[in-house]
Amino acid sequence: MATIFKAAKGRKPTAGHDQDANGDVEMKDKRINKQRVLMLSSRGINFRQRHLMTDLEALLPHSKKGISKRHNSIALPHSIHNDSLVTPLLIASSDAKLDAKSKLGVLNELADLNNCNNCIFFEVRKRQDLYMWLAKTPNGPSVKLHVQNIHTMDELKMTGNCLKGSRHILSFDQTFDTAPHWTLMKELFTQVFGVPRGSRRSKPFIDHVLTFSIADNRIWFRNYQVIEKELVKTAGAAGKDKDREETALVEIGPRFVMNVIRIFDGSFGGATVFENPEFVSPNMVRAAHRRDKAVKYQARNAAIAGRKMKLEESVIEEDELSTRKVFA
Repeated sequence: MATIFKAAKGRKPTAGHDQDANGDVEMKDKRINKQRVLMLSSRGINFRQRHLMTDLEALLPHSKKGISKRHNSIALPHSIHNDSLVTPLLIASSDAKLDAKSKLGVLNELADLNNCNNCIFFEVRKRQDLYMWLAKTPNGPSVKLHVQNIHTMDELKMTGNCLKGSRHILSFDQTFDTAPHWTLMKELFTQVFGVPRGSRRSKPFIDHVLTFSIADNRIWFRNYQVIEKELVKTAGAAGKDKDREETALVEIGPRFVMNVIRIFDGSFGGATVFENPEFVSPNMVRAAHRRDKAVKYQARNAAIAGRKMKLEESVIEEDELSTRKVFA
Protein backbone atom coordinates (compact mmCIF):
# COMPACT_ATOMS: atom_id res chain seq x y z
CA MET A 1 0.00 0.00 0.00
CA ALA A 2 2.87 2.39 0.71
CA THR A 3 4.26 1.87 -2.79
CA ILE A 4 0.87 2.58 -4.36
CA PHE A 5 0.46 5.70 -2.21
CA LYS A 6 3.88 7.04 -3.21
CA ALA A 7 3.16 6.37 -6.89
CA ALA A 8 -0.17 8.19 -6.67
CA LYS A 9 1.40 11.09 -4.78
CA GLY A 10 4.14 11.54 -7.35
CA ARG A 11 1.71 11.53 -10.26
CA LYS A 12 1.36 14.85 -12.04
CA PRO A 13 -2.05 16.48 -12.24
CA THR A 14 -3.73 16.07 -15.61
CA ALA A 15 -6.98 17.21 -17.12
CA GLY A 16 -9.80 16.49 -14.70
CA HIS A 17 -7.44 16.43 -11.68
CA ASP A 18 -6.36 19.13 -9.22
CA GLN A 19 -3.40 19.41 -6.90
CA ASP A 20 -3.94 20.67 -3.37
CA ALA A 21 -1.49 22.59 -1.14
CA ASN A 22 0.19 19.39 0.05
CA GLY A 23 0.90 18.27 -3.49
CA ASP A 24 -1.69 15.46 -3.46
CA VAL A 25 -3.65 14.80 -6.60
CA GLU A 26 -7.39 15.15 -6.13
CA MET A 27 -9.80 13.34 -8.42
CA LYS A 28 -12.64 15.35 -9.91
CA ASP A 29 -16.05 13.87 -10.51
CA LYS A 30 -16.84 14.51 -14.17
CA ARG A 31 -20.51 13.64 -13.81
CA ILE A 32 -22.79 16.64 -14.26
CA ASN A 33 -26.15 14.99 -13.64
CA LYS A 34 -25.96 13.72 -10.07
CA GLN A 35 -29.37 12.38 -9.13
CA ARG A 36 -29.97 10.15 -6.13
CA VAL A 37 -33.43 8.98 -5.14
CA LEU A 38 -34.60 8.00 -1.66
CA MET A 39 -37.44 5.46 -1.78
CA LEU A 40 -39.52 5.09 1.36
CA SER A 41 -42.96 3.85 2.38
CA SER A 42 -45.33 4.42 5.26
CA ARG A 43 -46.79 1.89 7.66
CA GLY A 44 -49.66 -0.29 6.47
CA ILE A 45 -48.30 -1.17 3.03
CA ASN A 46 -49.64 -4.46 1.63
CA PHE A 47 -47.86 -7.12 -0.40
CA ARG A 48 -48.81 -5.79 -3.85
CA GLN A 49 -47.64 -2.27 -3.06
CA ARG A 50 -44.44 -3.61 -1.49
CA HIS A 51 -43.70 -5.64 -4.63
CA LEU A 52 -44.27 -2.54 -6.76
CA MET A 53 -41.76 -0.67 -4.62
CA THR A 54 -39.25 -3.51 -5.08
CA ASP A 55 -39.76 -3.47 -8.86
CA LEU A 56 -39.16 0.28 -9.03
CA GLU A 57 -36.02 -0.12 -6.95
CA ALA A 58 -34.72 -2.69 -9.45
CA LEU A 59 -35.45 -0.29 -12.32
CA LEU A 60 -33.69 2.64 -10.62
CA PRO A 61 -30.11 1.69 -9.73
CA HIS A 62 -29.45 5.20 -8.40
CA SER A 63 -32.14 4.82 -5.74
CA LYS A 64 -31.81 3.98 -2.05
CA LYS A 65 -34.62 1.97 -0.53
CA GLY A 66 -35.50 2.95 3.02
CA ILE A 67 -32.94 4.42 5.38
CA SER A 68 -29.41 3.13 5.57
CA LYS A 69 -28.54 1.18 8.69
CA ARG A 70 -25.83 3.59 9.73
CA HIS A 71 -28.50 6.30 10.11
CA ASN A 72 -30.92 4.23 12.16
CA SER A 73 -29.15 4.76 15.47
CA ILE A 74 -28.05 8.37 15.09
CA ALA A 75 -29.94 11.31 16.58
CA LEU A 76 -32.36 13.24 14.44
CA PRO A 77 -31.43 16.79 13.38
CA HIS A 78 -32.28 19.70 15.65
CA SER A 79 -34.78 21.04 13.14
CA ILE A 80 -37.06 18.05 13.70
CA HIS A 81 -36.52 17.71 17.45
CA ASN A 82 -40.06 18.75 18.25
CA ASP A 83 -42.63 17.07 20.47
CA SER A 84 -45.15 17.02 17.64
CA LEU A 85 -42.69 15.34 15.26
CA VAL A 86 -40.66 12.95 17.38
CA THR A 87 -43.72 11.15 18.75
CA PRO A 88 -45.17 9.87 15.44
CA LEU A 89 -41.77 9.20 13.85
CA LEU A 90 -40.46 5.68 14.16
CA ILE A 91 -37.52 4.19 12.27
CA ALA A 92 -37.24 0.42 12.46
CA SER A 93 -33.86 -1.18 12.04
CA SER A 94 -35.02 -4.17 9.97
CA ASP A 95 -37.66 -2.56 7.75
CA ALA A 96 -37.38 1.23 7.57
CA LYS A 97 -40.80 2.82 7.29
CA LEU A 98 -42.23 6.17 8.27
CA ASP A 99 -45.06 6.41 10.77
CA ALA A 100 -45.71 10.13 10.45
CA LYS A 101 -48.22 10.82 7.65
CA SER A 102 -49.04 14.42 8.52
CA LYS A 103 -45.53 15.81 9.08
CA LEU A 104 -43.93 14.83 5.78
CA GLY A 105 -41.32 17.58 6.05
CA VAL A 106 -39.20 15.08 7.99
CA LEU A 107 -38.48 13.36 4.68
CA ASN A 108 -36.33 16.32 3.60
CA GLU A 109 -34.03 15.69 6.56
CA LEU A 110 -33.94 11.94 5.87
CA ALA A 111 -33.06 12.58 2.22
CA ASP A 112 -30.27 14.91 3.31
CA LEU A 113 -28.91 12.25 5.69
CA ASN A 114 -28.84 9.74 2.83
CA ASN A 115 -27.25 12.22 0.35
CA CYS A 116 -30.33 12.17 -1.90
CA ASN A 117 -31.79 15.08 -3.81
CA ASN A 118 -34.99 13.25 -4.89
CA CYS A 119 -37.55 11.32 -2.91
CA ILE A 120 -40.28 8.81 -3.77
CA PHE A 121 -42.61 8.28 -0.83
CA PHE A 122 -45.40 5.68 -0.89
CA GLU A 123 -48.17 6.79 1.44
CA VAL A 124 -50.79 4.17 2.28
CA ARG A 125 -54.22 5.09 3.63
CA LYS A 126 -56.60 2.54 5.17
CA ARG A 127 -54.29 -0.26 3.98
CA GLN A 128 -55.73 -0.08 0.47
CA ASP A 129 -55.25 3.39 -1.05
CA LEU A 130 -51.73 4.07 -2.37
CA TYR A 131 -50.49 7.62 -2.88
CA MET A 132 -47.09 8.33 -4.43
CA TRP A 133 -45.16 11.48 -3.60
CA LEU A 134 -42.45 12.65 -6.00
CA ALA A 135 -40.36 15.49 -4.60
CA LYS A 136 -37.19 17.42 -5.30
CA THR A 137 -35.68 17.82 -1.86
CA PRO A 138 -35.32 20.14 -0.08
CA ASN A 139 -36.71 23.06 -2.10
CA GLY A 140 -39.34 21.37 -4.28
CA PRO A 141 -41.45 21.11 -6.32
CA SER A 142 -43.42 18.02 -5.34
CA VAL A 143 -46.45 16.18 -6.66
CA LYS A 144 -48.97 13.87 -5.03
CA LEU A 145 -50.32 11.04 -7.20
CA HIS A 146 -52.97 8.40 -6.66
CA VAL A 147 -51.71 5.02 -7.92
CA GLN A 148 -54.26 2.60 -9.38
CA ASN A 149 -54.34 -0.65 -11.38
CA ILE A 150 -51.08 -1.99 -9.99
CA HIS A 151 -49.56 -5.04 -11.73
CA THR A 152 -46.08 -6.18 -10.67
CA MET A 153 -43.46 -8.09 -12.64
CA ASP A 154 -44.16 -11.41 -10.91
CA GLU A 155 -47.87 -11.05 -11.48
CA LEU A 156 -47.70 -10.17 -15.18
CA LYS A 157 -45.17 -12.88 -16.18
CA MET A 158 -44.27 -11.08 -19.39
CA THR A 159 -41.69 -12.49 -21.80
CA GLY A 160 -39.59 -9.32 -21.74
CA ASN A 161 -36.41 -9.11 -19.71
CA CYS A 162 -33.62 -6.62 -19.16
CA LEU A 163 -30.25 -6.47 -17.45
CA LYS A 164 -30.48 -5.46 -13.81
CA GLY A 165 -28.86 -2.07 -13.31
CA SER A 166 -28.97 -1.11 -16.97
CA ARG A 167 -30.03 2.37 -17.99
CA HIS A 168 -33.26 3.11 -19.80
CA ILE A 169 -34.74 5.59 -22.21
CA LEU A 170 -37.61 7.80 -21.03
CA SER A 171 -40.42 8.17 -23.54
CA PHE A 172 -43.12 10.80 -22.98
CA ASP A 173 -46.41 11.36 -24.71
CA GLN A 174 -46.70 14.54 -26.77
CA THR A 175 -49.53 15.62 -24.47
CA PHE A 176 -46.89 16.52 -21.87
CA ASP A 177 -46.05 19.61 -23.95
CA THR A 178 -49.60 20.93 -24.14
CA ALA A 179 -50.04 22.34 -20.61
CA PRO A 180 -47.68 23.90 -18.03
CA HIS A 181 -48.47 21.36 -15.29
CA TRP A 182 -47.79 18.46 -17.67
CA THR A 183 -44.46 20.07 -18.63
CA LEU A 184 -43.55 20.34 -14.95
CA MET A 185 -44.50 16.68 -14.45
CA LYS A 186 -42.32 15.70 -17.41
CA GLU A 187 -39.29 17.46 -15.95
CA LEU A 188 -39.91 15.90 -12.54
CA PHE A 189 -40.21 12.40 -14.03
CA THR A 190 -37.02 12.99 -16.02
CA GLN A 191 -34.99 13.88 -12.94
CA VAL A 192 -36.45 11.17 -10.69
CA PHE A 193 -36.70 8.21 -13.09
CA GLY A 194 -33.76 9.10 -15.34
CA VAL A 195 -30.62 7.14 -14.44
CA PRO A 196 -27.55 9.40 -14.71
CA ARG A 197 -24.60 8.20 -16.68
CA GLY A 198 -21.98 6.63 -14.44
CA SER A 199 -24.20 6.48 -11.36
CA ARG A 200 -23.64 3.84 -8.74
CA ARG A 201 -24.76 0.27 -9.46
CA SER A 202 -25.63 1.22 -13.04
CA LYS A 203 -24.29 -0.57 -16.11
CA PRO A 204 -23.36 1.15 -19.38
CA PHE A 205 -26.15 -0.53 -21.34
CA ILE A 206 -29.52 0.71 -22.58
CA ASP A 207 -31.91 -2.16 -23.21
CA HIS A 208 -35.36 -1.00 -22.06
CA VAL A 209 -37.72 1.96 -22.33
CA LEU A 210 -39.94 3.57 -19.69
CA THR A 211 -43.03 5.13 -21.26
CA PHE A 212 -45.30 7.76 -19.71
CA SER A 213 -48.54 8.18 -21.64
CA ILE A 214 -51.52 10.40 -20.86
CA ALA A 215 -55.00 9.00 -21.43
CA ASP A 216 -58.24 9.84 -19.66
CA ASN A 217 -56.38 12.60 -17.78
CA ARG A 218 -54.18 9.95 -16.13
CA ILE A 219 -50.54 8.93 -16.55
CA TRP A 220 -49.99 5.34 -17.68
CA PHE A 221 -46.62 3.78 -16.83
CA ARG A 222 -45.18 0.94 -18.92
CA ASN A 223 -41.76 -0.74 -19.17
CA TYR A 224 -40.64 -2.32 -22.46
CA GLN A 225 -37.57 -4.27 -23.47
CA VAL A 226 -35.80 -3.25 -26.67
CA ILE A 227 -35.15 -6.34 -28.78
CA GLU A 228 -32.87 -6.22 -31.79
CA LYS A 229 -33.77 -8.90 -34.28
CA GLU A 230 -31.35 -10.61 -36.62
CA LEU A 231 -29.81 -8.55 -39.40
CA VAL A 232 -31.68 -8.75 -42.68
CA LYS A 233 -29.75 -8.16 -45.90
CA THR A 234 -31.53 -6.04 -48.47
CA ALA A 235 -30.43 -5.10 -51.97
CA GLY A 236 -29.24 -1.52 -52.24
CA ALA A 237 -29.62 0.96 -55.08
CA ALA A 238 -26.21 0.19 -56.53
CA GLY A 239 -26.69 -3.55 -56.25
CA LYS A 240 -24.87 -3.76 -52.92
CA ASP A 241 -26.30 -5.57 -49.93
CA LYS A 242 -27.16 -3.47 -46.92
CA ASP A 243 -27.67 -4.64 -43.37
CA ARG A 244 -30.93 -3.55 -41.79
CA GLU A 245 -31.73 -3.92 -38.10
CA GLU A 246 -35.25 -4.55 -36.93
CA THR A 247 -36.15 -3.57 -33.38
CA ALA A 248 -39.21 -4.55 -31.38
CA LEU A 249 -40.62 -3.76 -27.95
CA VAL A 250 -41.70 -6.45 -25.48
CA GLU A 251 -43.33 -5.46 -22.21
CA ILE A 252 -41.53 -6.36 -19.00
CA GLY A 253 -43.55 -4.77 -16.21
CA PRO A 254 -44.55 -3.36 -13.83
CA ARG A 255 -47.54 -1.35 -14.99
CA PHE A 256 -49.68 1.11 -13.08
CA VAL A 257 -51.75 4.24 -13.54
CA MET A 258 -51.13 7.55 -11.78
CA ASN A 259 -53.79 10.18 -11.23
CA VAL A 260 -52.47 13.65 -10.41
CA ILE A 261 -54.00 15.11 -7.26
CA ARG A 262 -52.00 18.26 -6.57
CA ILE A 263 -48.65 19.86 -7.37
CA PHE A 264 -46.92 21.84 -4.63
CA ASP A 265 -44.32 24.57 -4.89
CA GLY A 266 -42.22 23.20 -2.02
CA SER A 267 -41.05 19.76 -1.04
CA PHE A 268 -43.94 17.80 0.55
CA GLY A 269 -45.95 20.98 1.01
CA GLY A 270 -46.09 24.65 0.24
CA ALA A 271 -48.25 26.68 -2.11
CA THR A 272 -50.47 24.77 -4.52
CA VAL A 273 -49.28 25.13 -8.11
CA PHE A 274 -51.92 22.91 -9.70
CA GLU A 275 -54.95 21.04 -8.39
CA ASN A 276 -56.79 18.42 -10.41
CA PRO A 277 -60.50 19.37 -10.44
CA GLU A 278 -61.50 15.94 -11.81
CA PHE A 279 -59.95 13.93 -8.99
CA VAL A 280 -62.42 12.09 -6.77
CA SER A 281 -61.22 10.71 -3.46
CA PRO A 282 -61.42 6.91 -3.08
CA ASN A 283 -63.32 7.47 0.16
CA MET A 284 -66.04 9.32 -1.75
CA VAL A 285 -66.17 6.54 -4.36
CA ARG A 286 -66.58 3.87 -1.67
CA ALA A 287 -69.20 6.02 0.10
CA ALA A 288 -71.15 6.31 -3.18
CA HIS A 289 -71.05 2.53 -3.60
CA ARG A 290 -72.29 2.06 -0.05
CA ARG A 291 -75.12 4.54 -0.68
CA ASP A 292 -76.11 2.63 -3.82
CA LYS A 293 -76.18 -0.61 -1.85
CA ALA A 294 -78.20 1.09 0.90
CA VAL A 295 -80.75 2.36 -1.62
CA LYS A 296 -81.12 -1.14 -3.09
CA TYR A 297 -81.50 -2.61 0.40
CA GLN A 298 -84.14 -0.07 1.35
CA ALA A 299 -86.01 -0.68 -1.90
CA ARG A 300 -85.96 -4.42 -1.29
CA ASN A 301 -87.26 -4.02 2.28
CA ALA A 302 -89.98 -1.66 1.05
CA ALA A 303 -91.04 -4.23 -1.56
CA ILE A 304 -91.24 -6.97 1.10
CA ALA A 305 -93.30 -4.76 3.40
CA GLY A 306 -95.63 -3.78 0.54
CA ARG A 307 -96.17 -7.43 -0.36
CA LYS A 308 -97.10 -8.26 3.24
CA MET A 309 -99.60 -5.40 3.35
CA LYS A 310 -101.09 -6.48 0.01
CA LEU A 311 -101.54 -10.03 1.28
CA GLU A 312 -103.24 -8.80 4.44
CA GLU A 313 -105.60 -6.57 2.48
CA SER A 314 -106.52 -9.31 0.02
CA VAL A 315 -107.90 -11.67 2.70
CA ILE A 316 -111.66 -12.38 2.06
CA GLU A 317 -114.01 -12.58 5.02
CA GLU A 318 -115.65 -15.98 5.66
CA ASP A 319 -119.23 -16.35 4.29
CA GLU A 320 -122.16 -17.52 6.45
CA LEU A 321 -122.84 -20.43 4.07
CA SER A 322 -119.27 -21.64 4.03
CA THR A 323 -118.64 -25.37 4.43
CA ARG A 324 -117.00 -24.96 7.83
CA LYS A 325 -120.01 -23.12 9.31
CA VAL A 326 -122.72 -25.28 7.69
CA PHE A 327 -121.25 -28.63 8.78
CA ALA A 328 -119.90 -27.44 12.12
